Amino acid sequence: MAAVDSFQLLYREIARSCSCHLETLAFVGACYTASKAVIFMRDCYSLIRLHFIPRLVSHRDLSQQYGQWALICGASEAIAKAYAEELARHGICVILISSDISNLADTAKAISDTYGVEAILIEADFSQGPSACKPIKDAISGKDIGVIVNSLDGSLDLSQGFMDISESILWDTINRNIVAATLVTRLALPNMVERGKGAVVNISDGRCLCPTSRKAALSASTVRSLLIFHPLEYCHDNVFL
Repeated sequence: MAAVDSFQLLYREIARSCSCHLETLAFVGACYTASKAVIFMRDCYSLIRLHFIPRLVSHRDLSQQYGQWALICGASEAIAKAYAEELARHGICVILISSDISNLADTAKAISDTYGVEAILIEADFSQGPSACKPIKDAISGKDIGVIVNSLDGSLDLSQGFMDISESILWDTINRNIVAATLVTRLALPNMVERGKGAVVNISDGRCLCPTSRKAALSASTVRSLLIFHPLEYCHDNVFL
């Protein structure tokens, strides 16, 4: 290759050799810029819809839109308590379901005293089988359940290798996450369908979205997204857990 002692000459030769690819590169650049613009506009829309529009419009009456009562499964978890308090703030009475309600008495009393709504505690251990459903059936009888919140059971978050977990603990994990969410929804859903309104919120663990060391059992039993469904969707077997 001959030596080049002029930058202009070198630039001209390189530009000539790349000229046939300029249109392709320009097209790729335009596509990349357009995709980034679309993502930016989508994020701006989400920001406005979630944070600005709700502050400008009047607050909706959730009890009228969904129902007077909310069913919170896994109420001992922090995120479930937050849902219960927020729903109570909107005037919705709550039924708190947990396998151990000993630490929920103060929470229920605080919700009742602060927001002036009823807060009922139900102890239901789904590791015990179908008998866990009876107190829930009795509690929701005659009540217009408008919101169901299925939270995961964080007490099952064990730092053990999958081979080290006993069968009894695996059954416990499955029953207290998968079975609980499914049966609680099934118990309250007929009333929602009859009234034609309601919402079901299924809360998962972010670790179920990717492989996590020593969390296989918990991840497998909580593979459900944070989703809200209209009750009529469940009538067509579109149950997502």
